[in-house]
Parts: sequence; C-alpha cells; structure tokens
Amino acid sequence: MSDTPSDSPPDRLSNDPRSPFHDEALLERGIGIRFNGIERHNVEEYCISEGWVRMAMGKSLDRRGQPITVKAKGTVEAWFLT
Repeated sequence: MSDTPSDSPPDRLSNDPRSPFHDEALLERGIGIRFNGIERHNVEEYCISEGWVRMAMGKSLDRRGQPITVKAKGTVEAWFLT
C-alpha cells in the first residue's frame, strides 16, 4: 500500500491483520462503507472493483476467535471519515 494519504480509499481493504490487504494507517483514518445504498458498520473486508463486502454475522466467533463472516455482492462505495 502507498505511504502517502489520498482522497479515495483503496480498491480493497481488510480489518484482519493476517490479510495482505490490511493497512493499519488507512484504517486509523476511518473508512465509511455504503453497500447497496445502506451505510454499514459491520464490514470486515470490501472490494469495490469486484463489488462485494464481507460482513460480520452478529457476535458469533469461529474456533480461532475470529468473527464469522458472510460475503455479499452488490454496489460498494467507500470514503474516508477524516
């Protein structure tokens, strides 16, 4: 990922530190996600070009302590909160 801040978020970003698409500096700025016209606050990962988000399913965790997620396809918009 780039070191210089830009006005638009990257095409793909993940909250999971194990993911190659994780970028702590960008996540600290805050990312807003609108999926199919509705603002979502439970998005774990997104990809704008492929049109999908991975959202947490409630408070359920898998056996490794990670949130259980579901992948949904649709229109994805992302922006920086700060």
